[in-house]
Amino acid sequence: MGHVLDIFALRSLVAVADCGGFHRAAAVLGVSQSAVSQHVRRLEKVIGRPIVERQGRTAVFTPDGQALLGEARQILAVHDNALRRLVGTERPTVTVGTTEHAAHLILPAVTAALPGHQVRFRIDRTRRLDAAIDRGALDLAAHMAEASSAEGVPVGSLPLTWYAAAGWPPPAGRGLPVVAIEEPCVLRRRALAALSSSDLDPYVVCDSGYVAGVLDAVRAGLGVALMATAPSVPDGLAELPELPPVSPAPISMRARSGADPQVTEAVAAGLRAALDR
Repeated sequence: MGHVLDIFALRSLVAVADCGGFHRAAAVLGVSQSAVSQHVRRLEKVIGRPIVERQGRTAVFTPDGQALLGEARQILAVHDNALRRLVGTERPTVTVGTTEHAAHLILPAVTAALPGHQVRFRIDRTRRLDAAIDRGALDLAAHMAEASSAEGVPVGSLPLTWYAAAGWPPPAGRGLPVVAIEEPCVLRRRALAALSSSDLDPYVVCDSGYVAGVLDAVRAGLGVALMATAPSVPDGLAELPELPPVSPAPISMRARSGADPQVTEAVAAGLRAALDR
């Protein structure tokens, strides 16, 4: 047999498509980003043509990649169904998406709400979570209500806090540097609006695609950031209560068409309890 499509590589390919890139696919699969890249290169070697091309930060599928993606979904479905029939019934799997801002609250709340299920998570931007729900790639998703054009079920609000590097000195002169997630971002808009209304003349000094990048930039002393209130102040940071308070950001939950209503109700109740604390 000359050519073989590896199951692990196919699963990585589908994750890149569903998660919108190599970084998020690696996080969902629990492997390194380089491993995902190697899987994709392995598939390209088998079919002899490029299947994914990078355009800036975005992974774009070639026509051959789109064709292989469709085949990959079918192969994985047959493979997983065969395992269930031959090996036995596993705990039912529920795939849940969450906005990165609220992940520290949502992940443990969902896991606790579904003790009899195997829960898989996807952390992503609200618009991508909405798209994944619409195409059935996620069972449930909790997202920033203000960032979504789709109607969801309110489950609570995310408290917000201003952070800066410990001992950070405000810059001399007019203007307050802000570190924020790149647009579109609800917290970014809320931060700039609150500071502008208090005549603090904010300007964005650093954009990041992820919360981890915001934390790194704030720790480096580049500026202040409005973030979800952490259970304890993150290492190297300090709260800034002197900055204008910003009201909590509403969180909503959506379920795909045909999702188990008992699962949906259990997760909604768990999220409400976590967000009300």
